[in-house]
Amino acid sequence: MRIILPAALLAGLATPALAADLTVGVEIPKMTVAEYHRPYVAIWIETPDEAAVKTLAVWYDTKNPKGEGATWLKDMRQWWRRTGRSLDKGAINAVSSPTKAPGKQQLVVPAARLADLKPGSYSLVVEAAREVGGREVVKIPFTWTGKTGKGGSAKGASELGAITLTLK
Repeated sequence: MRIILPAALLAGLATPALAADLTVGVEIPKMTVAEYHRPYVAIWIETPDEAAVKTLAVWYDTKNPKGEGATWLKDMRQWWRRTGRSLDKGAINAVSSPTKAPGKQQLVVPAARLADLKPGSYSLVVEAAREVGGREVVKIPFTWTGKTGKGGSAKGASELGAITLTLK
């Protein structure tokens, strides 16, 4: 006798039961300025007392031939003070990717990467800093249960546009 399992059931076996992926939408506004540089962006999770618990992404000039892009990571001041300067280069490289063009960008963090995040109240923080530009931080409070939950949204005023958080 041959048993055929649906593909959806097999996919469910590969991930922890009821675990939630975290999806972050980041809008980078298009600016009409004389000298435009793509912003550096850091995305992380922090506790209500503003202690960073997990850096999810760092978008910066990773393709600079001399590695000089990392020199400017400290311009994302909040991220740098809370966690960036204490991370080793390998930890930053693990979540890094090149700067993004203006428009809507998306970051999907699989549930497996969030397995060590304890249930509780947190904030998703997105910080952007741009050469010859400004700096902006946007926060979205959320409650993490590890399961599907309510996300949120916020909007920046200058360096960031709409920021969305989805848990499912």
